[in-house]
Amino acid sequence: MRRPVVGVIANTYRIENRFDVQSAGERNLRAVAEVAGALPLVFPGLPEVTDIASLLDVVDGILLTGARANVHPTHFGVEPHPAHEPYDLNRDAVALPLIRTCVERGVPVLGICRGFQEMNVAFGGSLHPEIRTLPGRMNHRMPRLPSGEIHPDPEVVFADRHEVRLVPGGVFASLFGRETIRVNSLHGQGILEPGGRIVIEGVAEDETIEAIRIAEAPGFALGVQWHAEYDPQTNTVNRALFSAFGEALRRATSSQAPRG
Repeated sequence: MRRPVVGVIANTYRIENRFDVQSAGERNLRAVAEVAGALPLVFPGLPEVTDIASLLDVVDGILLTGARANVHPTHFGVEPHPAHEPYDLNRDAVALPLIRTCVERGVPVLGICRGFQEMNVAFGGSLHPEIRTLPGRMNHRMPRLPSGEIHPDPEVVFADRHEVRLVPGGVFASLFGRETIRVNSLHGQGILEPGGRIVIEGVAEDETIEAIRIAEAPGFALGVQWHAEYDPQTNTVNRALFSAFGEALRRATSSQAPRG
């Protein structure tokens, strides 16, 4: 059996304030290769470059990565505000229809952080730009020094920070073999209203939505708010998630006609 190929969506960055690039974090690529057992293939979040039909002729699954940019609020009927920038309209234009197409075709799709939020928006849900400002919510953003700078130690930034309660008997509880897990937290934006086909499978201690699946999806279609790509090689929870993604990829690959 050939090795599955996973399309990993890229994000727009500007280098030296002059050069626009499309890039994907290396930890995403290693998680796909080392834990899911697939070949990662980075594709641009540019609608004029990435044709969804052609992309899905090449890949067996999709990983929707995290990103600094928020999903543009006009996708769920809210006016944009400079305080909630940056946005990445190009990635929105690729990711949202891509998610719907993957679910329709049964193409395995895993959403992480922004990707999780995109899955909700793709099915009619809304987001809040700063979950921490809602009554009773904790600060889900990455740890900072007293000076306000982001903490320099990745082990501190990506450390497990809160619990997630999973739906008993749900997909995630079955996947992890438990009903409570601990995860990292590095996000400002989060789900406000779930979309029509969004099934909530896990919530944080403050009721922030952390794990979802797409109802009646014919294939693997899961999303998590935490950064599962950081340490699936050593973290049992994140390893189980990427391993399950890999198993879904291999099942999808084995059912396809040979490419040639």
